[in-house]
Amino acid sequence: MSVSHFPSRDPLALVPEDCARGHACQFCPEEEQCRLDKSQHEKRLIESRLADIGQIIMVMANKGGVGKSTVSANLAAGLAAQGYRVGVADADIHGPNQSRFFGFVGEHIRLSKQGLPAKDFNYAGLKYPVKVGSLAFMMERDDTPIVWRDAYKHDFMHHLIGSFDWGPLDFLVIDMPPGTGNELITLADMLEGHDVAALLVTTAQEVALMDSIKAVRFCQERGLPLIGVVENMAGVTCPHCEGQFHVFPRGHLAEALAAADVQSVAQIPLSLALSTASDCGVPVLLAAPQSLEAQAFAPMIKACREHAQAVFAEAAKQSLHNFTQAGLSESELEQALNQVPAEEQDALRQQLQDLLGISSPLAP
Repeated sequence: MSVSHFPSRDPLALVPEDCARGHACQFCPEEEQCRLDKSQHEKRLIESRLADIGQIIMVMANKGGVGKSTVSANLAAGLAAQGYRVGVADADIHGPNQSRFFGFVGEHIRLSKQGLPAKDFNYAGLKYPVKVGSLAFMMERDDTPIVWRDAYKHDFMHHLIGSFDWGPLDFLVIDMPPGTGNELITLADMLEGHDVAALLVTTAQEVALMDSIKAVRFCQERGLPLIGVVENMAGVTCPHCEGQFHVFPRGHLAEALAAADVQSVAQIPLSLALSTASDCGVPVLLAAPQSLEAQAFAPMIKACREHAQAVFAEAAKQSLHNFTQAGLSESELEQALNQVPAEEQDALRQQLQDLLGISSPLAP
């Protein structure tokens, strides 16, 4: 879903020699004796990965325990169920849980020349597997604590994007750790200039909301697009009488979101079925797609998809505008349009007609 703008480049410019390995220098057995430009290799590695990724969605919450991992896993599963190529990057260093959400507990990966292989989660009906990358795949035991200073966390954020072999993706969902510290800042810096947006998870509890608004402020000050807020644990259905009630009063949450000019995109219930599916290694959106829990995620998935489509359409429109400035013929413009995904072509064709002032439609 990304669009190339083909920046000008001097074909005679000197390019530092590179080893062409798909992983960072820290993983390489030849690092000590290597004399190539290591900083250039790390930069090229990240840029090459990001060039194949469309929309990046950072699932954030300044508060721990509000359900970021649950939302991340079901967002990825929901997008994959709609035919998109999706990856999940587990950036929660101290609590990497995506291995459990996708049934990979205890599994490990081996380094290859292409990089660290992401685990492929396959399920009936998925056109493409969900690719999962996590620090958990490099730990000897799941209960091993990660005791790292910021320098190591900074390096792992680069490994997560650059050293994992993601391949072409329409969406990369990043399960963020709580807080607005080193991991978030590192990723925000690394991803600047790419199609990245945030999805904020919170509960209606006052203490969670107080921290969540800080994350909203971070996005606004950073200029990071915020798709919306997912309200988790938004209600409970009694297993006996099927009556519904709220664990946390919602009134103050609605007021706080309105004051921050942020929209709520989903309300997810506190549910035994939801937690059971997560523990069993299949997100509820795939395990029980007709359930109330799965339906609760639908508006969130729709909001993320529409945001990505809007970003793509705007980039494509700008590229087409650049083509018109270059004086391309109508047939050349139509040829360029044919490179756009089929579901986007009609809208872009209309935009192109408006841009050029063409009364008769371009040939489909």
